[in-house]
Amino acid sequence: MPEMLLLRSAGSVLRTAFLSRLPPGGPGCVRKLSLNLQYQQEVRPSVTNSSPSDGQALSKESLGHALPLSSLEKARGAQLDCSEEPLWTTRADGRVHLRVHPICPQPPYTVHQMFHEALDKYRDLNALGFKRQGVWEHISYSQYYLLARRTAKGFLKLGLERAHSVAILGFNSPEWFFSAVGTVFAGGIVTGIYTTSSPEACQYVAHDSCANIIVVDTQKQLEKILKIWKNLPHLKAVVTYREAPARKMARVYTMDEVMGLGDELPEETLDAVISAQQPNQCCVLIYTSGTTGSPKGVMLSQDNITWTARHGSQAGGIQAAEVQQEVVVSYLPLSHIAAQIYDLWTGIQWGAHICFAEPDALQGSLVNTLREVEPTSHLGVPRVWEKIMERIQEVGAGSGFLWRKMLLWAMSVTLEQNVTCPSRWRGRRAPTKYSPFSCERVVLPVDRSPSPTSDLKSFKARLADYLVLAKVRQALGFARCRKNFYGAAPLTTETQQFFLGLNIHLYGGYGLSETSGPHFISSLSNYRPGSSGKAVPGCLMKLVNEDAEGVGEICLWGRNVFMGYLNMEDKTTEAIDAEGWLHTGDTGRLDEDGFLFITGRLKGHLEPRAVNGRGDGDRPVLLLISGGTLSTFYPGR
Repeated sequence: MPEMLLLRSAGSVLRTAFLSRLPPGGPGCVRKLSLNLQYQQEVRPSVTNSSPSDGQALSKESLGHALPLSSLEKARGAQLDCSEEPLWTTRADGRVHLRVHPICPQPPYTVHQMFHEALDKYRDLNALGFKRQGVWEHISYSQYYLLARRTAKGFLKLGLERAHSVAILGFNSPEWFFSAVGTVFAGGIVTGIYTTSSPEACQYVAHDSCANIIVVDTQKQLEKILKIWKNLPHLKAVVTYREAPARKMARVYTMDEVMGLGDELPEETLDAVISAQQPNQCCVLIYTSGTTGSPKGVMLSQDNITWTARHGSQAGGIQAAEVQQEVVVSYLPLSHIAAQIYDLWTGIQWGAHICFAEPDALQGSLVNTLREVEPTSHLGVPRVWEKIMERIQEVGAGSGFLWRKMLLWAMSVTLEQNVTCPSRWRGRRAPTKYSPFSCERVVLPVDRSPSPTSDLKSFKARLADYLVLAKVRQALGFARCRKNFYGAAPLTTETQQFFLGLNIHLYGGYGLSETSGPHFISSLSNYRPGSSGKAVPGCLMKLVNEDAEGVGEICLWGRNVFMGYLNMEDKTTEAIDAEGWLHTGDTGRLDEDGFLFITGRLKGHLEPRAVNGRGDGDRPVLLLISGGTLSTFYPGR
């Protein structure tokens, strides 16, 4: 079985300039830990380090000085009066009226307040994990916070202005997180740029967002910026990590140099910047794909981020570290809202342990990282899940007769148990044959007998899981993963049902960059095949211009709805109406239980909008193995 899952070993490791200079065996800002010891326990042990990288003791006193957030500041955030502000703005320094409502009455708060509260609870827990020279090392929440503050002060020294951006062009890493959080602390706006962007695309984003600083991870990315620097009047400095510049250049700094500059700035200067921040101000820019024109800068407020990080993740079943510390592998592009809200902001909210994959994760090394880290929660784009499925199918088809029969038997028993669970759907339609190792389909006689009334697995399903499927999940790195999500595109029915046969439930949802990520989400308690789940509590939805079948345009309202498109008033007024409803241009329907099914796009709206999966209309959405083959049938009919 292990050979089934060996895709391609990782060849590169995380090399960071300032991290590589730290002494081994207990450096100031990281501490080596054994994975074997670390992951033998369900709840991760705390990490205690004697000192941060600047040598100051991590005492409550020093942290207290670095944490000026008093009860008075918290109260001010709770009593924020923005009733006179408009519902939208196109200015980076603008403010908006927050959609505080009886369905979402929670007091608004800033990113710094969110981190402060997390620090009170999780200060000694692992926050970030990364590999250096083949060994996993970890940064605690208290170290994470202080490194973000040093980065913030460094950015201020480099000339970061309020409501100007720090654009980040690099693969996921601790430095990406320090830069993002530090930017917000310093009053700037985080702006991710896709690593595959051309120099011209980088120029558009950096110019449109008035980037004062651009952070890059490699010499290749640095060269892109050097080509366009003359066209960026607001750009004051470039910061590198992972690969230092080949030669010394004016206004080009390494990350540790930036932190050194930050040490020259008094803590009180940063404290004053943080204290002046309000939840209804912009802190994140997410740029759309630009399929139908120039990319649009989606402005997200501090309240958008903190509210969604808390309530969107709760709807998906994410646990606080007091219950069980979530372990997440970060590898999807952080310039996309799905990965950024899931990895970065939700991680801070609940004290998750975020472990960074290798830069070649999507070229094959991801499975190795998953097996080493064993995440408890995982987000994957459909193609990742499909590649895993295809590899299992390929090896399974070429394996011995006995093993193939055992796997088919185990998947058939488990899938039948999963698809007949009455808490997830009712009824079914005519089944079709479907083999996990081929694509043949034949209509089969319909079994109209009622579904089982118990959610408990049958003895055969438990036996199959114990003998076969648990070993498959362990080889995949999903032995402890109970929350598997997919996003960014629809997931095919075949893929979803294949993983159900492995007893891996893949949960989708629906949302946009304009909703800070999820607006609808599936979970173990809210799951229906082909649907995008139910609305996140506190989020509203209505269908406009419904037809006879109940299909209409999806309109969304809530604390997660964005501020507006940067510098694009016409596009903003097209998207947000006078009452603050976001018109998505997507069409869908709700079933009697409130599950959303996406059906398509309005005519004239061509740009793809969904963050997560859409339904498949009348396509078959369930599979059942019978007589050695998988069969497909329809639910709810």
